[in-house]
Amino acid sequence: MIVADGISEHHYFTPNTRVYPSIIILKKGSIMALFVLSDPHLAIRHAEKSMEAFGPRWQNYVSRIEKNWRAVVSESDTVVLPGDISWAMTLQGAYEDFAFLHSLPGRKLIGKGNHDFFWTTASKMNAFFEENGFDSLHILYNNAYLVEDMIVCGTRGWFYDEKLQNTVGEVDYDKIINREVGRLRLSLDAAKKIGQEQLEACGAEREIVPFLHFPPVFGDFQCRELMNVLGEYGVRRCYYGHIHSDLPEGSPTVVDGIHYILCAADHLRFTPLPVFPTERFHFG
Repeated sequence: MIVADGISEHHYFTPNTRVYPSIIILKKGSIMALFVLSDPHLAIRHAEKSMEAFGPRWQNYVSRIEKNWRAVVSESDTVVLPGDISWAMTLQGAYEDFAFLHSLPGRKLIGKGNHDFFWTTASKMNAFFEENGFDSLHILYNNAYLVEDMIVCGTRGWFYDEKLQNTVGEVDYDKIINREVGRLRLSLDAAKKIGQEQLEACGAEREIVPFLHFPPVFGDFQCRELMNVLGEYGVRRCYYGHIHSDLPEGSPTVVDGIHYILCAADHLRFTPLPVFPTERFHFG
């Protein structure tokens, strides 16, 4: 592996770091198999919604995603995208965005974000992917996947502060959080079932790695409802997106022994982040 800009592999991939290199080059065919990149906010058909309106940080972000993705991800790899995939309001409206993702190497596991208004039922989404030949796209919602020696699962979560809820109409914060807790449990139960099957089949324990859209921990806020569930299932690390800024000074990245890792695309300089196998992740 080659890591540019003079930042070592250990520095770059330590979960506590807030410094990311502008270029990362991973030699294809290495042991890397799982990556994550949240919040691509694609708007290929709807140029008026391009994130480039938000300044230099987002300039040419679609081409940067493609260039960096192709540099690090192989066809045999898996990339998790935990929400805010597209600005489109319908599945058909998101066609070009899905086509773009499908054209990139690897299997993609797509989670739900707060801006994914195209999201509908699992059956309708799976049918849409099948009808259009998007066989590399799969939804990550109330389910789980075995990827190498890890089990991927997750849910959306919800806004980390009730006052920051940005949605249509009146919403019941506690009701939504409780619903997300239930969905997280469904996903974790699916992961636990896969783990038990793996243990019986080959005697190997697999780490369960959840991917959420919203952060369970941010600044002084902690969503104990979600965090307690993660702890109950023995989770050791959790990846999240949604945040389009640097973490607040002093924001915890490890709480109750669980590492919380921001993986929003702009925070990663639009480069998929490797999710190291358990034995290579720096739990520290």
